[in-house]
Amino acid sequence: MNDFHPELRLGRFIPRLTLGPVLTRLARLGENRPRRIPKRTDLRIEDVSFDGPNGPVTARVYRPTALTAPAPALYWMHGGGFLIGRPEQDEASSIAFALELGIVVVAVRYRLAPEHPAPAAVEDAYAGLAWLDAHAKHLGVDSNRVAVGGMSAGGGLAATLAIYAHDRGDLRPAFQLLVYPMLDDRTATRTDLDTRNVRVWTPESNVRGWTAYLGRAPGGLDVSPYAAAARREDLRGLPPAWIGVGTLDLFHEEDLAYAKRLEACGVACELHEVPGAFHGFDVLFRKTAVARAFWRAQADALRRALFV
Repeated sequence: MNDFHPELRLGRFIPRLTLGPVLTRLARLGENRPRRIPKRTDLRIEDVSFDGPNGPVTARVYRPTALTAPAPALYWMHGGGFLIGRPEQDEASSIAFALELGIVVVAVRYRLAPEHPAPAAVEDAYAGLAWLDAHAKHLGVDSNRVAVGGMSAGGGLAATLAIYAHDRGDLRPAFQLLVYPMLDDRTATRTDLDTRNVRVWTPESNVRGWTAYLGRAPGGLDVSPYAAAARREDLRGLPPAWIGVGTLDLFHEEDLAYAKRLEACGVACELHEVPGAFHGFDVLFRKTAVARAFWRAQADALRRALFV
């Protein structure tokens, strides 16, 4: 496996921790604390609530105040291995997307495992996408130009949401922005991967995350594509996609395989590989040139997809 990118060499000192029950509880303690809405003059930020399949679902909406006509939107899902996370953790990126591109960003808070196994997350995500479509006029959104996107588990959720919406037939996202997405539970059963330089999201955490989300051990024969997008056999008819992943990411092989399968099914997919980059490198080393270029590639992909 490749060595670390020159700007990410400090990543070798990141401890290989497992997101087990204790760390999950500690992370959630911090996430449950209220986080204020930033006060800005260039952006209207508000928290909204809407009906979900099992009670209210919330989201944070970012809308540039300069918008005067219906704009595209990015419907965003946070990462956290389906175990932890909240929309506000990606606030810097959400604000940057909204202002840089002149779009509305809606970041959803979905139910987490193990308390809420699949398909709870995709059902919540779909409820939010339907809410966005129904309130597009009020939000100043062009409902024909809505991308779904997410990071890590959120990227996997965005991919399953695209499949779920396709099968229902009433909503059709225009694009998928999948940032090192968590797509295939079968990776958790593999023993042939060279994981010596894997950081942040480890094989042990992957087993834990998938087991919690599926409600049983990963790798079984009957896992739904509404839980793990890579389980979908026929990918025809899905929205075009962008997939970005580092070569040291545990999800590198599964992401490449999904990109190739999308292309084979006639779905345009741009694959962006970052040599020597590990999971979450762009969050931990945000100020590096390689992290900035990675975000820029995402913004450029959204611009090409949503402004035609």
